Order: sequence, then C-alpha cells, then structure tokens
Amino acid sequence: VQLQASGGGLVQAGGSLRLSCAASARTFSSYAMGWFRQAPGKEREFVAAISWSGGDTWYADSIKGRFTISRDNAKNTVYLQMNSLKLEDTAVYYCAAAPHLGEYGYWGQGTQVTVSS
Repeated sequence: VQLQASGGGLVQAGGSLRLSCAASARTFSSYAMGWFRQAPGKEREFVAAISWSGGDTWYADSIKGRFTISRDNAKNTVYLQMNSLKLEDTAVYYCAAAPHLGEYGYWGQGTQVTVSS
C-alpha cells in the first residue's frame, strides 16, 4: 500500500486545514486508517483513526472536538479536517494504514502543518 499525504501548509491560529491521504491499494476499504503527527523534538503521537467502513472513529484528547477524520472508499482517500488550529498543532502529519486495527504497517511521507500566531 502506498500512501500520499497532502494538504498541509501555513495557517494562522484559529484557522482550518484539510489533509488528504490517497492510497494506492485496491483493497483500501479493508484497511483501518489513522493520522499521526510529530512535532520538532517530540515523539510521534496518535491523532485520529477510522475503521474500514468509516463507522467508528477515535481521537486523541488533545484534538477532540476540533479535528474530524473521514474517508471516501470510492476515492481511496482518508481526510483529516482540522479546525480551530492551535500553535501546538504544528507538526508533520502522517497517514497510516492498518490491515488490523492498531497495527499500522504502511505509512505516508508526511505533510507539514505550521500554525502561526
């Protein structure tokens, strides 16, 4: 599975961005998908995940209520809508695919999100 993340950029605090992650796999709909992020000098952390059907979603407490994960299996794409962005959301964001929930075996290249004051 090849994953291509896009949509990052520079945004002011309080603004919004939508990240996209396009997958190459024809079996995309059988994978759970997740978003992770890594800020400078910090370890990579979980942001959000979505089940293969899109019926279940999970979020880190730090972004709950501000970010929304969704997927379009017809387009082999998962999204992360990020609203009310904060300075501490600045990081490289990665998408990942999990053949089994929680077991992320495939990773995209990352897209930079920078939130400015």
